[in-house]
Amino acid sequence: MRPTHRGGLSRRHFALALPSALLASGCAGPHRGTGRPGDPIVLTLLSHYASGELKEALRGPVDEWNATHDRVRVETTAVEFSDLLTTFMVRQAAGQGADILHPYCLWNGQLVQAGVLRPAPPDHAEEIRRGYGEAAVGAASVGGTVYGYPTEVQTYALYYNKRLLRAAGVEGPPRTWRELEDTAYRTTRRDRYGNTLVQGFGLSTYDDSTTVGQTLALLNAAGGTFVSEDGRSTAIDSPAGRAVLGLEHRLVAEGASDPGVNVYQAFASGRVAMVVSAGWWSGSLRTLMGRDYRDVGVAPVPVPRAGDRRATLCTGFMLGVNTASRHPREAWEFLRWLNTGKVTVKGASATRMSALQVSVGSLTGRADDMRTLLGGGGAGGTGRDPNLRPFLDALAYAVPEPNGPGAQQAKSLLRRNIEAMWTGQQSVDQALRTIRRQVDQEVSRSW
Repeated sequence: MRPTHRGGLSRRHFALALPSALLASGCAGPHRGTGRPGDPIVLTLLSHYASGELKEALRGPVDEWNATHDRVRVETTAVEFSDLLTTFMVRQAAGQGADILHPYCLWNGQLVQAGVLRPAPPDHAEEIRRGYGEAAVGAASVGGTVYGYPTEVQTYALYYNKRLLRAAGVEGPPRTWRELEDTAYRTTRRDRYGNTLVQGFGLSTYDDSTTVGQTLALLNAAGGTFVSEDGRSTAIDSPAGRAVLGLEHRLVAEGASDPGVNVYQAFASGRVAMVVSAGWWSGSLRTLMGRDYRDVGVAPVPVPRAGDRRATLCTGFMLGVNTASRHPREAWEFLRWLNTGKVTVKGASATRMSALQVSVGSLTGRADDMRTLLGGGGAGGTGRDPNLRPFLDALAYAVPEPNGPGAQQAKSLLRRNIEAMWTGQQSVDQALRTIRRQVDQEVSRSW
């Protein structure tokens, strides 16, 4: 689940070669205007692209817009992800909200309930529904209403270490939960004192994305959901939810998983055989592991039984317009230009936002753009790194994380109880009962 932004993006260190015009520096300087001749409208854009490659990547298209549009200019401001939601709410209350907002889609219900996000105009909403995958559109919507253009989209899949699987006599990645569990036990290794040298399956309390993200990816693969369709109650206390937590409990109890280990470091150093995570990680692994990255494979999240329909988790961000903006029409036109206007990258045509996301190792919900920009490999378009193919394919069957008004708090409660179950403080039954009680109280209360 895309962070409580552990900085998933900040850990991406690779960038594809893009035209210098897209990555140029020098955002517009601060000034204000009214839109009268000689005094342009100034739109403010608030995001978490506060430093490094994210900040640089956004500068390119903003500078391009400002160089080619005299009447409307865009200024960017940014805060760290951990401060982003609070900043949205505090600035809105103070009457200082930015015209354009870049929220984590998990927060959309809360922002809509607080009157911060403006629904996309009909023509923009139709363009979004037509141009993006279903999961991306769902993440950018609340109650069926589209509120913005999807930007970064992440799907979850199974990372595995080919070398560790071969050493355990396993020919390929697991496709079912029975195979997953068997492979986890076979690949686990301990020294003569009983200390774990290799975890078969990486469960980790490192952050929301590793605790909650992988659990919800497995839950979706089992046909379950975290909350009900109307968002007013939890749905994890179900046969699917019980099966997921039961699987994780057994892996920990049998010593195939050690939740106290930072799975991001352990997998890269060959001390974890398998882990479920999002597509952004491929770029970081390629940089961290060097030649050893050839040992990394990616496969769809295993399903409970052979023949079950595939599903996984999708998380993401979007760009939307503030209800308090004095220039909503101009703000939406800038977003249309940024998210649908095409640029040429190495002879191929793709949207500016897709080019921006690929430059920092991310994906968008435009599968055609992704295959074009990632290049090669025939129809799959993943010649640069075949490990990206499962994440692209998953855009067609991923399920967006629920984003009702209490979604962030519900996610935190889910994480707390999953980790209590992993560490032996609660049984599976106790964890499910506690999750149901606490999350129901959160998502059903009047907002």
